[in-house]
Amino acid sequence: MDTFLAIASRREVRNYDDRPIPPDVERRILEAGRVAGSAANKQQWKFLVVEDPKRLAETVYEPANLLGAQLVVVIVLTGQFAFDIGRAAQNMMLAAWNEGVGSCPNGFSDREKAVELLGVQAGEDPVIVLSFGYPARGRDPESRTAEEWVERANRKPFDEVVKRV
Repeated sequence: MDTFLAIASRREVRNYDDRPIPPDVERRILEAGRVAGSAANKQQWKFLVVEDPKRLAETVYEPANLLGAQLVVVIVLTGQFAFDIGRAAQNMMLAAWNEGVGSCPNGFSDREKAVELLGVQAGEDPVIVLSFGYPARGRDPESRTAEEWVERANRKPFDEVVKRV
């Protein structure tokens, strides 16, 4: 898939079907996060693959996203460059979409409980939870051009967001 088409057509997917994500696709998603750029190449993150997301679901803002997912990944900051977590997360979500797998980011409503459940070490911070799965309602990125996807996106107008200074 064309990269811009992948970016323009990707939407948050919160409802997943029961189809498992093949191991090679899961690996590509995780590798996409691993190879994300990071400040001074410090790679100050860990990716925790949550085998049983039921208990963790109690600690996030949108539990249903985790309960229906086929893959749940918590990105843990192990240093000071939190900005890089977003880079890794976006890489994973775009790599997933390239494979037809939907995704949705989620935050923690009860960070203390999440830290306990995940066994996160002192000095580490679980920053974001990503849920992945094949969309319950299919979406074909190539059914429209990238420009048509952009036009249909519910976003602020270009001129309101982009300013030249």
